[in-house]
Amino acid sequence: MSQLLAKYLSSHPLKGEVLVPVPLYPKRLRERGYNQASLLAKELGRLVGLPTVEDTLIRVKDAVPQARTRSAIERRQNVQDAFACNQRLEGRQILLIDDVCTTGATLDACASALKAAGAGSVWGLTVAREMFSSPS
Repeated sequence: MSQLLAKYLSSHPLKGEVLVPVPLYPKRLRERGYNQASLLAKELGRLVGLPTVEDTLIRVKDAVPQARTRSAIERRQNVQDAFACNQRLEGRQILLIDDVCTTGATLDACASALKAAGAGSVWGLTVAREMFSSPS
C-alpha cells in the first residue's frame, strides 16, 4: 500500500518535509499490537526519502473507533480535542498519513493540533477514500 502512496506522490507532489502518522491511543495500540498508519508512513518514508516522526502528534483521548459511529456529526464529536502535539512545529510542512478517510474528521482533528503547534502546512494522504453513509 505504501508503494501506491509513493506512486501517487510521484505524479501528484505535495509539499511536505516530514511524514506524521495518525496516532492510536496507547490502550488501543497495546490491544492491536501495531498502528497501521505508522507502518504505512515508515515504508512510505523509506520509498520517498522523507523522515517519519511518530512522537510529535499524540492521541490524548480514548475515543470510540470511528467505524462504530453512525454519522459524520458523531465522527467529528468523537475526535474533537482527541489529538495534541508535544513540541512546536514552526513552519514545518507535514504530510499526515492514515489508512482510510471517510468523512475527514480524524484528519481535520489531527491537522488542527498540528497547526496549533505551528505547522506551516498539513496535507492528508490516505490509501483509501471511503464514501460514508449512515446505517439504516
